[in-house]
Amino acid sequence: MAFSASLSSPLHFRNPNPIFSPKPTKPATRPATLKPLLALPPSVAADVDSATIAAIGGGSVAALAAALSLADPERRRKLQAEEVGGGDKEVVKDYFNKSGFERWKKIYGETDDVNTVQRDIRLGHSKTVENVMKMLTDEGPLGGVTVCDAGCGTGCLAIPLANEGALVTATDISAAMVAEAEKQARGQLDLGKEGVVLPKFEVGDLESLEGKYDTVVCLDVLIHYPQSKADGMIAHLASLAENRLLLSFAPKTLYYDILKRIGEFFPGPSKATRAYLHSEADVERALNKVGWRIRKRGLTTTQFYFSRLVEAVPI
Repeated sequence: MAFSASLSSPLHFRNPNPIFSPKPTKPATRPATLKPLLALPPSVAADVDSATIAAIGGGSVAALAAALSLADPERRRKLQAEEVGGGDKEVVKDYFNKSGFERWKKIYGETDDVNTVQRDIRLGHSKTVENVMKMLTDEGPLGGVTVCDAGCGTGCLAIPLANEGALVTATDISAAMVAEAEKQARGQLDLGKEGVVLPKFEVGDLESLEGKYDTVVCLDVLIHYPQSKADGMIAHLASLAENRLLLSFAPKTLYYDILKRIGEFFPGPSKATRAYLHSEADVERALNKVGWRIRKRGLTTTQFYFSRLVEAVPI
């Protein structure tokens, strides 16, 4: 998952990045349905439809932030964790094996049974996958290259990697996701083609990953880790990679952080997971600490999906 969702509001907040600024609209003379103006975290995005969420009063981002302090997302998350008998990891595992699996299977798939927001997230995620494939193939053919797809979801990256001849190990904390990924791979890959090998699919969390790979890729998974744990996870992933490590994550800025809090203020109809944003500086610092440096950078943006992509190599 990456940074996503929607908010309909009569207010026009100043966007510090003109890339994401909505076009000016003419003053309405009567009530009208407003288009989404801002983007929120993925844990809300998949739960809302194109007619959501609500109107908020106030005159500034600061006033809005103060209003958000009245929300109690932590209590909601605590109750959620108690239901599954654990912390963030157990919540993520439970979510992506149940309601989250069905929701994200649709988003990552090709069905028309998705709303406007979900379709936009699908587009954003597919662009991230395309950018990863370009980064990897720019360095040469992938035939015989060992790749670990950590947090493979339904196989959106593992399948094109295998199709290019890479020897892929694909893992995910969700058994349902792994089963779907293998099903999709068997249906899409031409296993009779020379050099094309079915990925090795495994169920497991990032902490349990072992082995050595030429390349390790972890897309939109760090959103489930607070920075204190993300540092250790980045170090662990780097220890598995010999030549390249590709990470994508929801970028943290003051602007996005406020939007994330808005998303927590308006929880979707279904329970979702906690979302953590990460600053590029923090990710880079974690990489440098274990002897890696960022060589390439990218940013995927659609109306409801924002994801920073970095490729790191040993120093």
